Amino acid sequence: MTQPVGRAIPRVDGVAKVTGSARYAADRTLPGMLHGALVLSTIARGVITAMDLTAARAAPGVVAVFNHENAPRLVSSRGPLPMQTPNVTTNGQIIGYVVAETLEQAQDAASMVTVTYGSQQAPQTFIADNPGGVHVPPEQELVVGDPQRGLAAADVTVTGRYSTPAHHHNAIEPHAIVAYWQGDRFTAYVSTQGVSNSQRTLSGAVGVPPANAHVLCEYLGGGFGGKTSASGGPFAQHTVAIARQLGRPIKLVVTRAQIYSIVGQRAEYQADVTIGARRDGTLTSMIHFGTQQQSRGSEMMFNPNRSVQRLYRVPNLHTRAQGVQLDLPSANFMRAPELPAHFAMETALDELSYKLGIDPVELRIRNYTDISPSTGLRFSSRYLADAYAMARTAFGWERRNPKPGATRDGNELIGWGMATEMHAHDGGSASARVQVGLDGTAVATCGTQDIGTGTYTVMTQVTAQALGIPVPQVSFRLGDTDYPVAGLSASSATVPSVTGAVDRAARAVRDAVVALAIADTASPLHVLAPDAVVAENGLLFAPADRSRRDSYRDVVTRHGTPVENTATSNNEPGNSCGAVFVEVRVDPRYGRVRVSRVVGAYDCGRVLNQQTARSQVIGGMTWGIGTALMEHTLYDQRTARVVNPNMSTYLIAVIADVPDLDVMFVDKPDPVSTALGARGFGECPITGVPAAIGNAIYHATGQRLRDLPFTQDKLL
Repeated sequence: MTQPVGRAIPRVDGVAKVTGSARYAADRTLPGMLHGALVLSTIARGVITAMDLTAARAAPGVVAVFNHENAPRLVSSRGPLPMQTPNVTTNGQIIGYVVAETLEQAQDAASMVTVTYGSQQAPQTFIADNPGGVHVPPEQELVVGDPQRGLAAADVTVTGRYSTPAHHHNAIEPHAIVAYWQGDRFTAYVSTQGVSNSQRTLSGAVGVPPANAHVLCEYLGGGFGGKTSASGGPFAQHTVAIARQLGRPIKLVVTRAQIYSIVGQRAEYQADVTIGARRDGTLTSMIHFGTQQQSRGSEMMFNPNRSVQRLYRVPNLHTRAQGVQLDLPSANFMRAPELPAHFAMETALDELSYKLGIDPVELRIRNYTDISPSTGLRFSSRYLADAYAMARTAFGWERRNPKPGATRDGNELIGWGMATEMHAHDGGSASARVQVGLDGTAVATCGTQDIGTGTYTVMTQVTAQALGIPVPQVSFRLGDTDYPVAGLSASSATVPSVTGAVDRAARAVRDAVVALAIADTASPLHVLAPDAVVAENGLLFAPADRSRRDSYRDVVTRHGTPVENTATSNNEPGNSCGAVFVEVRVDPRYGRVRVSRVVGAYDCGRVLNQQTARSQVIGGMTWGIGTALMEHTLYDQRTARVVNPNMSTYLIAVIADVPDLDVMFVDKPDPVSTALGARGFGECPITGVPAAIGNAIYHATGQRLRDLPFTQDKLL
C-alpha cells in the first residue's frame, strides 16, 4: 500500500466547505438567541463625559444597552479593558454594546447612541510623529562580534532606510462569537486560532475556572494571526459576560470595518540597515535597527528580526527591535511577522549585489551558512542551497541580462529579481487521542485548529499511516476544548507540535491491537512476536506468511470495547527557508507593474501533503504580491481613524493580479523533527516575495524602491 503521508491527498473537509455544510462560529443559531452590536469611539485620545443611551434603549427589539457605567466588570491581566472606564485611547475603541432581538435592531440602535468627549488631544499616528519615544527592551537587542570593526574592514557598504506600512488581516470569515450559559458554565463558539487560549482568556475575564468554559471552533475562515489573542479579547469577553447577565445566548459578529480598530494589525515598521562586504561578496558586518509602532502603555512588539539573525554567515552582527508608542490600536501578529525586517535585508542585499557587480543569487550563496550567527549552533538540517539551484534552473536565471533597463517587450520593461525566504517557526507541546472502534474505523481528536491550512487532512493522513488503516476509514476531529490540549495555530506551529502527538497515539493503539491479536487464541496471529506483525490497509498480517492475517475490526470486536490511547509530544522550534524568483513587467508611461512569473523552491523538511503544502505557497506568493503592490492601511492624521476600512479601498491581490505560480520542494526530512521529519512552513512563502518584486522592478527600471507598497506614483 502506498503510504498516505507525503501524497497529494485532497482535503477531507473540502466537500463540507464547498457544499456549505461546514458550520463556522457565526452559523450557530440557538433558541432565544440575542444579537449584539458594538458602539465605537470616534476620537483617539480623550475622555467620555456623557453617553446618551435613551434613544437606543427605546428602539424596537432592544433588550439592553451597555457602556462603561453599567457593563459587567471584567478581570484583566493586561491593564484596563474597553468599556470599563471612560478613557479613550484609540479611535474605534469599543465604548458601547447593544443587545437586541435581531441583528438589524441591534445595529440600528447602536447608531442612535450619542457621545460627548472631553480632554481631547491631537493623536500621533506615525513613527516620525514621536521620535523621542523610542525604547528598546533589553531582550530585543543582539550583538555578535564587533559590527563597527566589521564595517571598517569592508570594501563596500550599503546603507538605507526601508519601510512597511500598517497592514490588516482581512480574513474572509469575520471575527464572531456565540455564547450561552448553563448554571456556572458557559459554552462559546468562537472564530479563533486557539480554542484553549480562548478558553483561558474568556474564563479568566468572567472569573470562572477554565474547566467551566467550553470553547469550540470546528471551522475557521482564515486567521493570519488576527484571531490569536483577539478572539479571546474584549469583544468576546463582553459577549460572554453579558450573556450571563441577561441569561440568554448572544451572537456578536464583528463587521469588516470594525476589524480595523479592535483586533490588531501589522505594525508600521521602518528599518535602518547597513551592510559591509569585501570585493568578493563576503559579508563583514550587518547592522539592522527596526522601529515599529506600539500602542500607548504597551511594550509588545510583533515584527521580529529573526531571519536577519539566522540566515547568512555574518561574523559581526547588530540587530535591534525598538518601539514607538502611538495613538493606534495594539498591534498583533500577522502572517510571517518577520516580513518587514526581511524585506529590508533582502532589498539591501540586492543593492549590495549591484554595487559589487555580483549576481544576486551568487552573493547569497557565497554567504550561505549551516550555523546560526546568533547562537553559533548548527541547524539540524538546511537545504537552502538545493532550493536556490532548483528555483534558479526552473526560472531560467542564467538568461538574465544583469544590466537594469536592458530588457523590453514593446512598451514594457522586463525585470527579474529574487530573494531568499525564511520563517522561524515555533514548536511546542500537544496531546492527541486516537481510538479504533468495533467497526474497525479510527477517530483521532486534538484540541488544535484548522485555519485553512489543511490540518484536518494532514492529521488524517498521519493517523492512517501510523495505524495502517485506509484514509477513508479515519476521521480527525479538532477545535474543541473537550479534546486533548494543543497550542495556538500560529507561528506555523501546528504541524510541528501536533503531528508527533497524533503519530505517537496512533502507533500505541496499533501496538495495543497487535498485542490483543497475538494473545487471542481465536486470531490467526496468535503467539506471533509483536514485531512479526505488520498493519496495512486495515489488516494485521505476518509478512512471512500472509495467510495468517486478522483485521482491526475483528480483533477489536472480539475484544468487546474500543481501543484508544492518548499521547503527548514536544517539538523544538526551527527554520524553514526557500528561494523565490520573480519576473515583472513595468509600463513606464503609467508606472504600472504586473507580476508575470513567480518560481519558488522550499526546504520545509518532509512534505506531509504535497497538495496542501503547495496551497500554502500559492497563498503566500499571492499575499506577497498584494503586499508589494497594493496593501496598506491609511490613517487620518487628524483623528487617527482608518480611512480605508473596507475591501474596496484596502486593496489585496485577486486572481487577475496573480500569474501561474511554479512551486517546488526539496522534501528532505529534518532528522530532529518529531513531526515525521516536517517543519513548520505556512508563513515562509510570503517572506521574500515583496523584496523579490522590488528587486525585479529595479532590474527593469533602474529605480530603487525602499518603501512598501510599490504604488504607481512611486514609479512616475
